[in-house]
Amino acid sequence: MSDSKAENLFGLAAEFDTPEAVLHAALRIHGAGYRRADAFSPMPVEGLPEALGFPRTGVPLIVGIGGLCGACGGFFMLWFANVVNYTWNIGGRPPNSWEAFIPITFELAVLCAALSAVIGMLALNKLPMPYHPMFNLPAFDRASRDRFFIVIESADAQFDSEQTRKFLETLLPIAVTEVPR
Repeated sequence: MSDSKAENLFGLAAEFDTPEAVLHAALRIHGAGYRRADAFSPMPVEGLPEALGFPRTGVPLIVGIGGLCGACGGFFMLWFANVVNYTWNIGGRPPNSWEAFIPITFELAVLCAALSAVIGMLALNKLPMPYHPMFNLPAFDRASRDRFFIVIESADAQFDSEQTRKFLETLLPIAVTEVPR
């Protein structure tokens, strides 16, 4: 394969018609040592991310930190307003009446956790992504209806155009297609 063709190749895509076939193919691809592979499916396929070896997501940690920051920020905001900035004796209660701060603290924890969940999910998924090389495939419009695709990227350490094509054909796909950049 010429260097210019290799530079313009995103990878090789295999098209399947059932979720069982794509799951079996993903297990074989990961077992063969390919680590830069991705799957596209019109519906969730149980076990597909694990079969491709996707790492655990960092979204729960981001949500936890966001919720904790929101709770601390909400409590600090109320404490500062009532104890430091504008001390006002209402009904004989002490300025640092933390029991009254709990509803606002909880609300800000939930708000910040939800916002950090959305922002973290978008950032970790590299979204918005208005263009992906898979959009160049004519058959890829069926990935949102009734077809399942797996692409092995040319950036994979084991990728060799001929050998990878032969390997993908052993998985009995409907078609194996080159994906241009």
